[in-house]
Amino acid sequence: MAAGNGNATLAAARRWCEVTSTDYVPALLERGRERAAAERLHGIEFREADVEALPFDDGRFDAVLSTFGCMFAPNPQRTAAEMLRVCRPGGRIAMANWTPEGFIGQVFKTVGKHVPPPAGVSSPAMWGTRDRIVALFGSESTGIVTNTRQFMFRYRSAEHMLEVFRSYYGPILKAFAALDADGQAALAADLVAQMHRFDKGGDRGLVVASDYLEVVITRR
Repeated sequence: MAAGNGNATLAAARRWCEVTSTDYVPALLERGRERAAAERLHGIEFREADVEALPFDDGRFDAVLSTFGCMFAPNPQRTAAEMLRVCRPGGRIAMANWTPEGFIGQVFKTVGKHVPPPAGVSSPAMWGTRDRIVALFGSESTGIVTNTRQFMFRYRSAEHMLEVFRSYYGPILKAFAALDADGQAALAADLVAQMHRFDKGGDRGLVVASDYLEVVITRR
C-alpha cells in the first residue's frame, strides 16, 4: 500500500510473491512497472488506489505491506481500518515508519516550524511509535511486534541531500512550494544545519542514520 515507485513491491516479487502494488500517484506506479520490466519480474499487478478507500474485497490479501507510505495518509484511523479490512484473518500487516526522534522525524518537525500542518492533522512520525500502532491496530490483532531499526542516507554533501529532497521527496517538495524566496532560504538553512548535526560521514561524504519502527501485526 502507498507503494511509490516499487521498492517494497520489487523486493516481494523477487521472493516469488504474487503482488498487488498500489499508490494514488499514477506516475509512481508507471515507474514501478518500468523497474519490474527491467528485472523481468512477473506476478505483479499495479493499481491506482487510495489507502483510505481501497478497491478490494474484505480479507483479499495474506499480507499487507507499507514502507514509509501509509504513514503519510491524512486520516490514520481510516487508513488502519482499510489495511485491517483487506488483510485475511491470521494474515500479517507489516510496516516501516519513521520515528519522531529520528532524522526524518526531526525533518518533519523542522518543516512544521516553517509550514504549519493543517489544523487537526497529527505528525506522520507518530506512526513510528508503538503506542500509536497499538491504538490503531491493537483491538483487531493477536500480536504486535515492533523493533527500532536504522536506514543510512548517503549523499555527497548536505547540499546534495537537500537538492535531492527538494526535487523528489514529497513532503519537502511541497513545503518549499508553499514558501516565498525568503522562506525557502530559511528552511533550506535549517535543513542543512540539521543534516550536519546528524552526519556521521565527516570528510567521507554525508552519512545520516535515520531511525524507523519495524512493525509486524498479526490480524485477528
